[in-house]
Amino acid sequence: MSKNYFITGISTEVGKTVASAIVTEALQADYFKPVQAGELDNCDTKKVSELVSNSTSTFHPNSFALNTPMSPHAAAEIDGIEITLDKVSRPETTNNLVIEGAGGLLVPINNNDTILDLIESSDKIIVVSRHYLGSINHSLLTIKLLQEKGFDVSVIFSGDEHPTTESIIQKMTGVSIIGRINEEEYFDKTVVKKYADLFRDKLIEL
Repeated sequence: MSKNYFITGISTEVGKTVASAIVTEALQADYFKPVQAGELDNCDTKKVSELVSNSTSTFHPNSFALNTPMSPHAAAEIDGIEITLDKVSRPETTNNLVIEGAGGLLVPINNNDTILDLIESSDKIIVVSRHYLGSINHSLLTIKLLQEKGFDVSVIFSGDEHPTTESIIQKMTGVSIIGRINEEEYFDKTVVKKYADLFRDKLIEL
């Protein structure tokens, strides 16, 4: 039976898109980013499609493609539209589906809803955590909120290893650690496939 994997981050620019490409490649899954804000000529869907080498994955169009690189609620206001949950429709597919959020978990998409409200109860949640000053707090807030909502949460660490940060996050939350995406010189299909092969078994177990 196919599964949905929702990938969120503890903040922006923590490596969600690369992680999404790796999970997509590992599972030969479809990919969907509900809301894209800015970079429409080089959007995350295009970035992921260029990093995935299998021929099975389908890359579905955004429900909302906004022009300004801002929080979705503000970018939508500039574009003169309103994002509503009923207009964020997941693609119909019998394949596994990787869904990439925008920014962090509580990024607003309108005056009432956040990225959290795009997550469905059966989704497998993967939190991308990257070490920086304050990242333990951001990681624990993100993970514990998801756990309080009853979600199944796993973590991918991104960037250089930081053992004290990683160990305290794991000890205080009990989450499953899928692995770490190291600080590579570049990411291309070969590098993504290397991580996909490393992560595949743990992803299948989720």
